[in-house]
Amino acid sequence: MDKKTLYEAFEKKYEELKTALTGDDADRIKKLTLEVHAMVHPAEVSGATEKTISDYVLDHMLSGNQNVLVPRQIWDTDLHYAGTDMVPLCWQFWHTYRIEDLVSNILMADRDQIFDETWQKKIGATITDTGNALEPDEVKEFCEKIDVKALRDYMITVGKNTRAIIEKLTLEEINSMVPEEWVMKILEVGGVTTDFRSVWLLVFWGRLTRGGMILTPMTYHHMMHLPACIDHLSIIS
Repeated sequence: MDKKTLYEAFEKKYEELKTALTGDDADRIKKLTLEVHAMVHPAEVSGATEKTISDYVLDHMLSGNQNVLVPRQIWDTDLHYAGTDMVPLCWQFWHTYRIEDLVSNILMADRDQIFDETWQKKIGATITDTGNALEPDEVKEFCEKIDVKALRDYMITVGKNTRAIIEKLTLEEINSMVPEEWVMKILEVGGVTTDFRSVWLLVFWGRLTRGGMILTPMTYHHMMHLPACIDHLSIIS
């Protein structure tokens, strides 16, 4: 499979999802959400039979490349909120799945995140937040200690959990925003820090409906980071 085909398939399905979210067919919204979600997560998450965009990057990371430096993301507009514009490969997965865990559980479902002290110990993580504000030396030190096999297990657990949450959403929930205290809980549990390059995420997420969360943290956010890895490392042509 070539990257152009993968990217174009995602964009087409994502546009269908965006259109569906303007309507009132909850079943169609959830069906499309699960299809788009599957495209940017490892195949094991959804039970897909073919490798996904995520699988190509994940396989490369697990082949001894966790600390290879890649561009942080494909969008330059948010880089003034970042500690560095180049990150080790494993940071990309830590960052996107910590955000998915926090948003899907705390904001979309009003329950505890999956990440806890046990997961932190397994992964070897020295932080609990999304890693947005880490400086170059800090992100290097952080990633050198990561157990990528445990990180992969966390990714699969988070992805499957998100799909279960999506399946239970009502149309009213999809179209609604969440209380401010839910948003602030992310700061309380250490999901973000008080550094402006980290805490701005609360402002961003707090302005979204759950439908908006589906479009960004759950799906397109992954496509801000995965192509940056694929294109820079020539993982697939």
